[in-house]
Amino acid sequence: MDFTYGMQNERLDRGVAEVMVWNIRQPSSKAAASEAAKDFLALNKRSVQSGLTTACEQTQFRRTHDIRRHEKPPREKKVPPAPPDITFGISTRPSTPVFELLAHRYQEEWLAETRKQEKRQKDELKGKKLNGKVYETRASLLRRYSEPVECAPLWKMSKFTKVPASLQTFRTEQDRTAAFVNHASDATSRTGMFGHGVYQPALS
Repeated sequence: MDFTYGMQNERLDRGVAEVMVWNIRQPSSKAAASEAAKDFLALNKRSVQSGLTTACEQTQFRRTHDIRRHEKPPREKKVPPAPPDITFGISTRPSTPVFELLAHRYQEEWLAETRKQEKRQKDELKGKKLNGKVYETRASLLRRYSEPVECAPLWKMSKFTKVPASLQTFRTEQDRTAAFVNHASDATSRTGMFGHGVYQPALS
C-alpha cells in the first residue's frame, strides 16, 4: 500500500527570475479592516451621547457596537535614482605620517600653540586695569602683617623669682639683647627645640 503520512511541502522555488524580483504581498482591504483596532474614544463618546453614564452600561454598549479606527496608510518614500558615477561606501583613511610621529611634530605644534595662548592671556591681563576699590581679604592682610606673640617666661620656683642673677656673662645690657636677637634669627635653621643643634639640610 503506497501511503505517505504528514503534510505535503509546497515548493516555492520557481527559478532565478522570481528570486531577482522583490515581491511584497500587499494585504487585502478586508484583512486590513479586520485587523484595525477598536476606537474606544468614539465608543465612549457615542455611549455618553446615548445617555449611558455608568460603567456597566458603557461596557454593554461597547460589546454591542463596533467602531474601528481609520488609520491612514503610510506614505511611500520615493527614493531618487542614484547618479551613474556615484561610489558607495566609506572613503579610505589617508595613510599615517610615520615620520612626523617619530619626530614629535604634533607635540611641538601643540606646545607652540599653548605658549602662544598663554602669552596672549598674560598680555590681556596686563592691559586690563582694575577699576574701583580693591578689597583686602584676611589672607592678604596676614601676609603683610603678623601679630607679635609675646613669649611666655620660663618657669621658676616662687622663691627664686625675686632673686637677682649672681652671674653676668655680658658686659652691657645692649650686648645681651643683641646676642639673644642673633640667636633667635639663627635658630630657624638649626635643629633642636631651642635651636641649639646643627644646621638643617636645605629642603627642596
